[in-house]
Amino acid sequence: MKIIDIINSKPATLSFEVFPPKTSDKMEDVSLQATKIAALTPDFMSVTYGAGGGTSDYTVDIASLLQKTYHVPMLAHLTCVSSTRDHVKKMIAKYQEREIHNIMALRGDIPEGGAPHEEYHHATELIADIKAAGDFCIGGACYPEGHPEADSRDEDLKYLKEKADAGCDFLTSQMFFNNDLFYNFLYRARDRGITVPIVAGIMPITNAKMIKRSIQMSGAELPERFRAIVDFYGTSPEKMKQAGIIYATEQIVDLLAHGVKNIHVYSMNKPDVAEAIQRNLSAILQ
Repeated sequence: MKIIDIINSKPATLSFEVFPPKTSDKMEDVSLQATKIAALTPDFMSVTYGAGGGTSDYTVDIASLLQKTYHVPMLAHLTCVSSTRDHVKKMIAKYQEREIHNIMALRGDIPEGGAPHEEYHHATELIADIKAAGDFCIGGACYPEGHPEADSRDEDLKYLKEKADAGCDFLTSQMFFNNDLFYNFLYRARDRGITVPIVAGIMPITNAKMIKRSIQMSGAELPERFRAIVDFYGTSPEKMKQAGIIYATEQIVDLLAHGVKNIHVYSMNKPDVAEAIQRNLSAILQ
């Protein structure tokens, strides 16, 4: 099933993201955690793609396993920055063979010590190739606080409009911790003529060590309220875990109340976190 049809047909959606292992010896454990999340029957799930496509086969295998076993629609990531067009073509063919109809088209991060491949420069080029290859539902990324490499938020919106016009059916945001920034981004995106659905990406911070990496990845602003929570509960793993789940839940409740109906949780292969958030929202999402 295409994710855009799910988004358009339901009053609200809740989805989760998992990531493949870096090495084959971790595949069994990652698959187990992913299946536990799939057993929660979210509206859909996404599976990420390693830098430079290093775990691309694992992405295909996990997405196919979850979709066939749990009948959860899967969104398989595909990055292009370090790929040739031939490699991308082969990956698209693999998704078609496994009946994965939804692809998250991303430029991707340049691997440490690596360099971009000359055949791809932007996600818009990848989107065009996916569109030409078959009848896929295509997702793209957006950055409520601006892409870290953009000179300005206005410039970032210009490129986002190009991405949407290239054929994205929907966009999913990078993580954010301040809903007001997201609402401002939505207003500016709509004002620029970006009309596709925008899914809010939420990252539950369940331990203090996650914060540094999360900020490095996203450049997201940490509100003072969130900093106070980390300062107070960060030294206690159980308290920080519960506080992080509560903070993420409160973000989602506020988003839903403001008409943001599609929520994607970066669940980090943690079924207990995914289950807790789903349970907290069970009455609201009915």
